[in-house]
Amino acid sequence: MKKRMIALAVSVGLAATVAAADDSALRDKAKSAGLLPIPAGVPEVAGNPVTREKVDLGRMLFFDPRLSASGVISCNTCHNLGMGGDDNLPTSVGHGWQTGPRNSPTVLNAVFNIAQFWDGRADDLKEQAKGPIQAGVEMANDPENVVVTLKSMPEYVERFTRAFPNEADPVTFDNMAKAIEAFEVTLVTPGSPFDDWIEGNDAAMTDEQKQGLDLYIEKGCSACHAGINFGGQDYFPFGLITKPGADILPPDDKGRFEVTKTASDEYVFRAAPLRNIALTAPYFHSGAVWDLGAAVALMGTAQLGTEISDAEAAQIVAFLHALTGEQPRVEYPILPVETAETPRPDLSALPVTH
Repeated sequence: MKKRMIALAVSVGLAATVAAADDSALRDKAKSAGLLPIPAGVPEVAGNPVTREKVDLGRMLFFDPRLSASGVISCNTCHNLGMGGDDNLPTSVGHGWQTGPRNSPTVLNAVFNIAQFWDGRADDLKEQAKGPIQAGVEMANDPENVVVTLKSMPEYVERFTRAFPNEADPVTFDNMAKAIEAFEVTLVTPGSPFDDWIEGNDAAMTDEQKQGLDLYIEKGCSACHAGINFGGQDYFPFGLITKPGADILPPDDKGRFEVTKTASDEYVFRAAPLRNIALTAPYFHSGAVWDLGAAVALMGTAQLGTEISDAEAAQIVAFLHALTGEQPRVEYPILPVETAETPRPDLSALPVTH
């Protein structure tokens, strides 16, 4: 009996050693593929030191629908922090119930992207923050009206003055964008099972997730979706091997070509970041695919020229679930009270209901 117990203990010990060796080898493989954890601390951004005053102001602005002409749409409308940082719609609904041309990307971990928007037309988050406010299909406002709106509320004037000290006129459209950027820098999601695992906790991911990670690398997914954000670092043709149908790749949206006017950039898009991807259906810039397994299989044929079986897709999806991190806990702000000078909502383009 004693010998059997000793033999069992030795067997368990050997199995644990083999498992640890397998984890160690896979961890080295993942690091070699450029798969990185979210770093500790608040990321730095160029030309905009992040301060508590800016973050608090930016949080207010992010949730304030009065930045829109209608007074209905805020940044959080399309980048809902309770829903993975997007709106879970194929394309967002904007001013006057218009729908935009592309799926709304998540704002979570966006600070780690090389550029913003599907076509990379904004270099950073402060430039990105200006776009939707001025887009007629989104918030349909203009910089001058935004500044008038903000200056009409004494609390905003006071907060801008604290956030941007020593400026003669701190309430500007540029400073609004800088404050929103400072807040969005804090919207990171560390502590995912992958992060814990890559930093040494073998038990942080399940065996199926580890098998999915191995497939993710072997199939070639990590060639485009690597780095801290598992994507967001470069641009690639959608349909590199086989072009998807027009429902998934609309022929009138030529992607980065609209930015560069270079023929080789037709139907080129920034590789989608995959962190928290399990929370942000539907997928692709068209928002045409709701099932994550179907999206994985489609990427296999369209981008890699390989068939990914249902079983393989299920394992890769299991791994992608391991990229869901700790969601930011954001207290909804009490917004400044408007005054008689605050511009009134422009509802003229909104549909009339009876």
